[in-house]
This record gives sequence, C-alpha cells and structure tokens, in this order.
Amino acid sequence: MSTTFPTLCATLLALAAGPALAHITLEQPEAVAGSAYKAVLRVGHGCDGSPTTRITVLLPEGLRGARPSPKPGWLLETRKAPLAQPYESHGRRITEDVVEVRWTARGEEHWLRDEWYDEFVLRGQLPAMSAPTAAPAALWFKVRQDCAQGQWDWAQVPEAGVSTQGLKAPAVRLLLRAAPGDGGHAH
Repeated sequence: MSTTFPTLCATLLALAAGPALAHITLEQPEAVAGSAYKAVLRVGHGCDGSPTTRITVLLPEGLRGARPSPKPGWLLETRKAPLAQPYESHGRRITEDVVEVRWTARGEEHWLRDEWYDEFVLRGQLPAMSAPTAAPAALWFKVRQDCAQGQWDWAQVPEAGVSTQGLKAPAVRLLLRAAPGDGGHAH
C-alpha cells in the first residue's frame, strides 16, 4: 500500500491541477446535451505579463443561437456563417448562425491587466447527443487572446478523446452528458 498511496496522491494532484493549467476555462465545464447553456469564459491572466486587449471565440459546431453578453468598455462583434445543417427555431428556418464572438477593449483604460481576472459570457443551445455513449462527448471553444504585446491561441484539441493533458494551449472544453433517463438519445 505504501507504493500505491503516493502514486494515487500524485495522480489526484495532477488531475486537480489540470484545469488550473488551462488558462481560459469555463465556469461550468459540463452540461446536459440539448439544453440551453450559459458559457462563462474565465480569463485568469494576460500574455506573459502583458494586458489582454481582445478575446475572440470560435464557437463549437452545433452550438445554436449564440447570444453574447456585452461588457462595459468593450466593443462586441459577432460573425455569422452559413450552416451545413439548417435548423428550425420559433417557426423559422435558420440557415446561418453566429460562429464567432469578439470582445475588444475600447481603450487602454479597459484593458484586462495581467494580474486581474474577468469573465466573458454568451448563451446558446447545445446540440443533442445522437446516440447513447459511455464516453463523454466534448465541444471545443477555440479562443484567441490578444494582448498589448503577444497573444495566445487557445485552440489545441486532442487527436482523440477529451483529455487536454500534454497540450500547451488547449481549446476550452465543454463536456456533454446525456439528460438523466434519456440514455444519450436526441430529443
């Protein structure tokens, strides 16, 4: 037991430290597939000491009807694109949707200093799970963090699975789980 206990402790510490190493994270890193979701992107630092001046988020495929929240002192812009799979919403056929959200500080007085923390928020409808699965499904928010000097592209996605271990600049991961009792089937 003396050799397994230290190994277990080291593993638990590594798992606990994982989210802290991903420098942009979600307040709620798991959600029910097919539900409305409020993505609160947490920015914990700038770029090697330089303040953040812009946050650009590429939305994951399947997220529908994204509506970002404006921030005082920041210009909010969205970009739409045609959808490969149109959908119905409130009796209307939606053929294009928001695919990118950008917040840009309106001036130096609004920059997010390296030693400060802030949140950038948007809401949208998560895709349903199409088949039951034991493995978690993931949606990836790719985030570009521009700073007064330098930038971070938080856009790395694992080749397989959902683990971000070993990635230097991982995309922001949202794990999807089936609604209780639905076995992962689409609604």
